[in-house]
Amino acid sequence: MPNPVTETQAAPSDQAARHFAAKLSFETDCDDVHTAMRGPDPGFVLLDVRGPNAFARGHVPGALNLPRREMTPERLAAWPPATLFVVYCAGPHCNGADKAAVRLASLGRPVKLMIGGWTGWLAEGFEAAH
Repeated sequence: MPNPVTETQAAPSDQAARHFAAKLSFETDCDDVHTAMRGPDPGFVLLDVRGPNAFARGHVPGALNLPRREMTPERLAAWPPATLFVVYCAGPHCNGADKAAVRLASLGRPVKLMIGGWTGWLAEGFEAAH
């Protein structure tokens, strides 16, 4: 009987290492963001890209609310061009953070996505700001 896990052979180790290293250049997780945000300078700007009502109901402490449609060169001029942005949305069921990441990257800004989003943050048991 075929096993759905082993039915497709794993990639060679060197390919797997390149693949997963590349993923880390595009993503970070809730725990890494939490750890970084506890320091005096996390090294990035955390953007909650949900709408203002969702943001007001709860968000990651230290996050700024900037929905994708409001990401303009004028709004981003508040930060130096090399500023890394980390974006999140509602969670894995939402592609708002992906759309925001595309927008930031198309504006020439460095960006990573916080996988798990707001629901991932809460599932980790981290505090919420209101």
